[in-house]
Amino acid sequence: MKLYRTENGIVAEKAAKFYPLYEENWDTFINDDALFDKLNKLLGDREPSADAEASIHNAILPPVQSQEIWASGVTYFRSKLGRQEESKDSGGATFYELVYHADRPELFMKASGHRAVGHGDKVRIRKDSTWDVPEPELTLVITSSGKIVGYTVGNDMSSRSIEGENPLYLPQAKIYDGSAAVGPCILVTENPLSPNTQISLTIRRGGQIAFEDTIAISQIKRKFEDLVRYLFLEYTFPHGALLMTGTGIVPDSSFTLASGDEISIAIEGIGTLTNEVA
Repeated sequence: MKLYRTENGIVAEKAAKFYPLYEENWDTFINDDALFDKLNKLLGDREPSADAEASIHNAILPPVQSQEIWASGVTYFRSKLGRQEESKDSGGATFYELVYHADRPELFMKASGHRAVGHGDKVRIRKDSTWDVPEPELTLVITSSGKIVGYTVGNDMSSRSIEGENPLYLPQAKIYDGSAAVGPCILVTENPLSPNTQISLTIRRGGQIAFEDTIAISQIKRKFEDLVRYLFLEYTFPHGALLMTGTGIVPDSSFTLASGDEISIAIEGIGTLTNEVA
């Protein structure tokens, strides 16, 4: 089952049929440890609606409201290598090697809900950066109690030239207006995703493919439950949180984003998040 946040309210999808849940509040609805069972029960009493289906095409919003969006770093071996490449001249490469093998993961706040953009919206690259990439990431949807109740697609836009200059510049490289995209929906399931689930990134420039790659989530080094446990150690999330789980697709130094590029991130079973670079 999938949940969409639209201008009209919540829309649920089950078996390719769309159901209006317009009267429900997004923050309280998704912050429920029994979300899967609740949704199943609700849809048993609803009729599908053509208007609800139209809403997800014409009035879709990012699937986040008051939730904070956090991100995990260096969870894939490819990411470790990429970070070491960008930081080799600054002497920061060692830090990425250490955090990759450490018990404690790298975690940072990516965006508050109102700063996130959704499917079809524009992401940005910083004016003071010379090397910019998208980072396609499976994103966990977590309740205030720390339970994973769903998954969405995330784009952790990154200024590699700034982070590479000094690892302490990571907040500036990662956190700015238009740097976080999530969507198009939340996949609500009672079972963990298969390790064979594929994440695909395609970047088009002038209608032509400029970059593409695919990776399986089995390549993530850390367990999702461990990432959540560290995130919730000393933080409370009254409305729950979204947590990006890191990227395993890292374009090399020969590629940087440009205005007008179209970024599409697809995750099997969830959907495709597409954004244009402003």
